[in-house]
Amino acid sequence: MSQKLTHDFVEERAVLVGLITNDQNESQAKEYLEELDFLAHTAGAIAVKHFTQKLAVANPKTFVGKGKLIEIKRFIKDEDIQLVIFDDELGPSQLRNIEKELECKILDRSNLILDIFASRARTAHSRTQVELAQYQYLLPRLTRMWTHLERQKGGIGMRGPGETQIETDRRIIQDKIALLKKKLIKIDKQKAIQRGNRGALVRVALVGYTNVGKSTIMNRLSKSEVFAENKLFATLDTTVRKVVIGNLPFLLSDTVGFIRKLPHQLVESFKSTLDEVREADILLHVVDISHPNFEEQIDIVHKTLDEINAADKPSVMVFNKVDAFTYEKKDEDDLTPATKANISLEEWKRTWMAKSGDSIFISALQKDNFDAFRDKLYEMAKEIHAKRFPYNSFLY
Repeated sequence: MSQKLTHDFVEERAVLVGLITNDQNESQAKEYLEELDFLAHTAGAIAVKHFTQKLAVANPKTFVGKGKLIEIKRFIKDEDIQLVIFDDELGPSQLRNIEKELECKILDRSNLILDIFASRARTAHSRTQVELAQYQYLLPRLTRMWTHLERQKGGIGMRGPGETQIETDRRIIQDKIALLKKKLIKIDKQKAIQRGNRGALVRVALVGYTNVGKSTIMNRLSKSEVFAENKLFATLDTTVRKVVIGNLPFLLSDTVGFIRKLPHQLVESFKSTLDEVREADILLHVVDISHPNFEEQIDIVHKTLDEINAADKPSVMVFNKVDAFTYEKKDEDDLTPATKANISLEEWKRTWMAKSGDSIFISALQKDNFDAFRDKLYEMAKEIHAKRFPYNSFLY
């Protein structure tokens, strides 16, 4: 892009704002803000305080109520904070009103995620996808940007030229969006040819919520060095490796992680990236079992798979990070109910997760139960390979 649309958050101090609503209870609001805190940390900001307010629905003008906005304003002035991040996508008028009242930089969840994606994009494909999403996010917010510019310059003599410039910028961005879409179509065709050239090998795709350990599993299975770290969206570009277990070769792909409230612009622009998932023979749905709300993360992944018509594929629920649990032996007369913090691996195998479908419990980091995981994957791939190449079945 000719103009940088992202922000540098190095050591920026921020406050986070979320709502408790009819659709989002207090515990959910708290957990979502913790995730927003992690997003802010990934982008380079330090969240010094979380603000929440109970409202039936978000205030259409200022997201939170007037009293809460005054409370936030008082805090950011006292603490000299220049960044406020809201845990939902704000409309152009909300952004304009909040910025006018707080007189500091305002980001919403969508803008923050877009910024992280922009910083993580490495290939031409992912950079094009993120750039398209950024322009689509920016287009309806041009008026707010020019209002901000007019205030900076005093506003005198700027109104007419400003309106003209908005229309000019809008046409430029619309043309850029059209150009990026054409570029993505061309890249997608090239990707399709690459997938076609891989032959009829069994394809296995790692899917799951962001930061559940997919890249670590990829590294363990393929003995490669795919980038992995304890930050959200560590991997944007789909990575494909040839893996051999025993005498059976197959292709393993690691895809971008899913997340709740993902900006719809990113969902649309990244759909082509998920072709690896759509064309996979087996899905490994990786779950961070140490996360307090992993059940909700499972639902989000299932919904996303359903959106891209990949929900009916053979799959294994890979419950990762069992090493995060320490087994605490109870006294016989201890009636304290079991929690996720004191369940052993054997007990996890007797839970509803183990009984609800094909599943396995592992620690990719510590390699706990990893041999059993490899054996399960081998058996599933072998079954598909034997059907595809029946004349080679004597090899197994």
